[in-house]
Amino acid sequence: MSEKTTIIAEIREDVGKGASRRLRRDGKVPAVIYGGHRDSVALTLQQRELLHQAENEAFYASVLEIQVADGRTQQAVVRDMQRHPFKPLIMHIDFMRVSADETLRMSVPLHFVGEESSPAGKASGVVIQHQMTDVEIEALPKDLPEFLSVDLSRMEASDVVMLSDIVLPGGVTIPALTGAGEHHDMPIANAVHVKADQGTGAAAAAEAEAALADELGEIPEAGEAAEAEEGAEAGEAEEGDESAS
Repeated sequence: MSEKTTIIAEIREDVGKGASRRLRRDGKVPAVIYGGHRDSVALTLQQRELLHQAENEAFYASVLEIQVADGRTQQAVVRDMQRHPFKPLIMHIDFMRVSADETLRMSVPLHFVGEESSPAGKASGVVIQHQMTDVEIEALPKDLPEFLSVDLSRMEASDVVMLSDIVLPGGVTIPALTGAGEHHDMPIANAVHVKADQGTGAAAAAEAEAALADELGEIPEAGEAAEAEEGAEAGEAEEGDESAS
């Protein structure tokens, strides 16, 4: 289980758009905590402290401790966070209470390790692609991991690592794999050969995606294939224009 992060909050009575604007002008963030078979409560957090905590990847996949002025605490997880479109500001954040005996469904990041030391990573003309960056898991709060590690140290050229290949900690499951049939499994990383004239731009990405789909027995729709090809050609044309200029 991940280490707890404590967030200091104040209970607020003044709600509404006007009240939220005033809070933001004072360097604070309006928030709400709900769930746990209890009423929702409006909160106020400090903008600077929350921004600092939100820089940590584990903030979004951990059980947090919300503490109010009188010392009362509640365990919760982040359910939604709204940021300013261009300023480094958090506009609003939602927390959901958690119970020790109720499972949670949360998205946690994937950490790919051993990539550079793998046979594929050392091979000339081979590129390792990450098809997923996070995955939804289900676990009790005490078993919730901050991330899942994906070992690529034995990856060979043309290999594909699937969702089912992830080694899960005890008490953790991946809901996407609980359905019947192999179609519930998905690729999370693959090692593809890149031709010398293929480059590393849009054309390379389109060809690699087509190769992976073909290997997994998936045939892209005509519209999708045309869009990928047009995007690659457009990218090459733009590169040619820039070189000419």
